[in-house]
Amino acid sequence: MRSCRKYTITSREVHHRTASTIQEHIQLADHGPKCTASLLITILLYAASRVTSIFDACQRLSGAPSDQAVRDALRAGLPPISVLERRLNEGLAADLPKALRKRRYPLAIDLTLIPYHGEPFRSPLEIYRGKPKSGTSHFPAYATAYVIRDGRRFTVALTRVLDGEPMKEVLQRLLQQAGQIGVKPRYVLLDRGFYSVEVVRYLQAARYGFLMPVARRGRKPRAPETSESVWRVFTWKRNGWSEHRWRDAEGRLATVGICVVYGKFGRRGGRQRFQALVYAYWGFQPQSCDWVRETYRTRFAIETTYRQMNQARIRTCTRDPLLRLLFVGLALILRNVWVWLHLRCLAVSRRGRVELHLER
Repeated sequence: MRSCRKYTITSREVHHRTASTIQEHIQLADHGPKCTASLLITILLYAASRVTSIFDACQRLSGAPSDQAVRDALRAGLPPISVLERRLNEGLAADLPKALRKRRYPLAIDLTLIPYHGEPFRSPLEIYRGKPKSGTSHFPAYATAYVIRDGRRFTVALTRVLDGEPMKEVLQRLLQQAGQIGVKPRYVLLDRGFYSVEVVRYLQAARYGFLMPVARRGRKPRAPETSESVWRVFTWKRNGWSEHRWRDAEGRLATVGICVVYGKFGRRGGRQRFQALVYAYWGFQPQSCDWVRETYRTRFAIETTYRQMNQARIRTCTRDPLLRLLFVGLALILRNVWVWLHLRCLAVSRRGRVELHLER
């Protein structure tokens, strides 16, 4: 497609580009004369665009095979789940701008949990146990990494998360997948769930700068302000800097810098309240406490990414983790195509910068 101000993008062109990207990287095979690869992709895209199920898509599309035939064709044509994960990551990298590979940008990493009501397909490890949400504590879990650049968020890596899997291994896979396509982070923005000695030591050994909130764990001391634990910095009523050293149960030691941002944040009873936001960092020199808070706030855009992913995720009640991974990967690929279209075809260049028009 051309990049021009006066150019109309048709649905046929969007469908053709998306379908070619999916087929090039996922490599679906024909499953008989009625379940060809192109027809399977058409059904998948129809179901994703309408946030519906394979059953509903087959009922609405004239000449489509039954939903059971489509699921059988997908299971027969898809590779093992480890290979499918690699191919989905290749599909995510298909539309990445070259600038993301030439310069270093912040990389945000987080987990998304999809509520699940049912039994595991083969192994209990397939279902992640977490805090209750939507009436369940069982979830298929996925971790993603996306690049933060001027409001344009490209997802660059995707991986499954098994129950009880160490966060260090999840983080290591995502960073390796991002590195394989040439994306090297300036620093990594992590959720509080990654705050552990094991993760910190891995990032420091791999020379990745990071920024993450500090998690308060263990019993609160009777006098936190005089304690050597991390609880003491949460009692500060001012902005400031410190250093924290702690050991895990295996005796491993980690040291991080601490930034405390004190102010009116959040709401309780309809009013803002004073509190201390505590962040751990390493590998770079922050400009100020306010800069730390504003920089970390950019990570929250990953929640918008997950919301948009769910707006294009095929609904299903299958227990098969292979199909569930496929549907999540397709939704993220569709979102990357959407970001690419706005960047290359709908944006306007003004004095050396790109002005996005998301309302188009």
